[in-house]
Amino acid sequence: MTVLEPFGARLRRAMDERGPLCVGIDPHASLLAEWGLNDDVAGLERFSRTVVEAVADRVAVLKPQSAFFERFGSRGVAVLETSVEQARAAGALVVMDAKRGDIGSTMAAYAESFLHRDSPLFSDALTVSPYLGYGSLGPAVDMARENGAGLFVLALTSNPEGGEVQHAVRADGRSVGATMLAHLAAENAGEAPLGSFGAVVGATLGDLSSYDLGINGPLLAPGIGAQGATPADLPRVFGDTVRNVVPNVSRGVLRHGPDPVALWTAADRFAEEIRTALAAT
Repeated sequence: MTVLEPFGARLRRAMDERGPLCVGIDPHASLLAEWGLNDDVAGLERFSRTVVEAVADRVAVLKPQSAFFERFGSRGVAVLETSVEQARAAGALVVMDAKRGDIGSTMAAYAESFLHRDSPLFSDALTVSPYLGYGSLGPAVDMARENGAGLFVLALTSNPEGGEVQHAVRADGRSVGATMLAHLAAENAGEAPLGSFGAVVGATLGDLSSYDLGINGPLLAPGIGAQGATPADLPRVFGDTVRNVVPNVSRGVLRHGPDPVALWTAADRFAEEIRTALAAT
């Protein structure tokens, strides 16, 4: 088995060549209806295929939300497998948004499902939850390293409920979110041009100057578009780490379907706004 170049290096190159935009693939029922599609496997397949064909050869990252495929059972997962394969074949990196988190052999099985090169769901990176303790992610960290993949660890998320856990202060005076960032910095130490172990940090969170986002890894930033953040907010939120940010837009692009040209035009508009925001830093 040929091991891929580390995810961080591949992501850095994709961001430099294509820009950092990540487009989500979130085929929930209301979007299928907006597209005039039935809420069934055929509608799911049409939706996902259209998004992949419209943008996968132009954007750096696509992020399918696995739950919206899993709800259709094995046939939905088959659509997800095909979407991942087609997106990667078109040159996009795939971040599987599955937010897996467990312990021991169960975490290892999740890791094998998404991070082993021989898996039909192999993705370039996987979102994971560390809230059974960062050490519980060990099997996923190991599997990612062995297969040239990466992780995005939930650290400072954009949902308002997240703060009750992530901003909680430990006995050592450091918040839980800051602790996760410190673990990631340790994982990425000495890696160049970018480590493979990233954090999920919401673009809607405002001033994050009290957190050290300098983890030498990517920062996946949801919240742009429908959740209210804009590309212009990125420098203010992320400061001198902004060039490691992977801004995620889902509904802001997807609502323009099913016309492929309209989808790409929307993605290109966000990409240009991101380029403008970064150029000002």
